Amino acid sequence: MIPEFERRNPGIRVRVQQIPWIAAHEKLLTAYVGDATPDLAQIGNTWIPEFAALGALEPLDAWIHRSDVVDSAAYFGGIWSTNSIGDTVYGVPWYVDTRVIFYRKDILARAGFPEMPTTWTGWRRAMEAVKRDLGPGRYAIFLPTNEWAQPYVLGMQAGSTLLDSAGRYGVFSDSAFRRGFDFYVGLFESGLAPALGNVDIANVYHEFARGRFAMWITGPWNLGEFRKRLPADLQDHWATAPLPALSGDSAGVS
Repeated sequence: MIPEFERRNPGIRVRVQQIPWIAAHEKLLTAYVGDATPDLAQIGNTWIPEFAALGALEPLDAWIHRSDVVDSAAYFGGIWSTNSIGDTVYGVPWYVDTRVIFYRKDILARAGFPEMPTTWTGWRRAMEAVKRDLGPGRYAIFLPTNEWAQPYVLGMQAGSTLLDSAGRYGVFSDSAFRRGFDFYVGLFESGLAPALGNVDIANVYHEFARGRFAMWITGPWNLGEFRKRLPADLQDHWATAPLPALSGDSAGVS
C-alpha cells in the first residue's frame, strides 16, 4: 500500500512506526506536548474527547466530503458517532469488535461446568469451582487491572447509563453501576482473580496454557494468537463464550 501511495504522491515519504497498544496513549500525549505528533494514527475512540479537547486532532469533515472512499452512510451509526463530537468528525472507524470470554473447556468441565454459564450467578459459581480445582497460586479469571472495559461492561449489564441525562458527567455512584462494580471487585477480594495488570504477566498465552488462570476477557483479534501461540495439545481445549448477563431475562453487553 505504501509504495503505491508514494508512487501516486511524488515527494511524500511515509514512515510507519508500530507502538504497543498499552503504551500508545502516553506516547501520543508526549508527542503532542513535544509538537511531534504523527500525521495519521490509530487511536481508541475512547481517547477522542481527550485529544480533541487538547486540540490535537484535525477535524475531518472537509476531508471526508472530498473523499471518494469514506462514506458515513456505510458505517454503523453507533460506531460513527463515537468518532464525532457534536457535528465535527475527528476519526474514521475501521474496526468494530466485542469482548468475549476465552476459557479453558477442560478446566471448567473438570470443575463441573461443561458449558460456560450465561448469568452472573452461574458464572460466579463456575469461577469458585474452578478456583477450588486449580488451588493456590492459580485463578479462575484474569482481569487486567489496567483495563477499564470489564467494570464498564458489568455496569452496563446491571443497567447503568454511565452518563447523566446531559451526557456530561459520569453516574458511577448510581446503584446500577455500583452493582456491576461490586461484582467486579468481589472477584479480586475472594481470590478468584489476581490483582495484576497486563504488564505484570510477561506472556499471557503461556500462563493461560499452563493453567494459571482459566478465563480471560479479550477481543476477537486474539483468535489467531490463541491458534498460533497455544500448544497443539490444547487447541481442542479452549473456546470462547459471550459474557454472562446479569440474569436470564436481561441483555448481555460486551
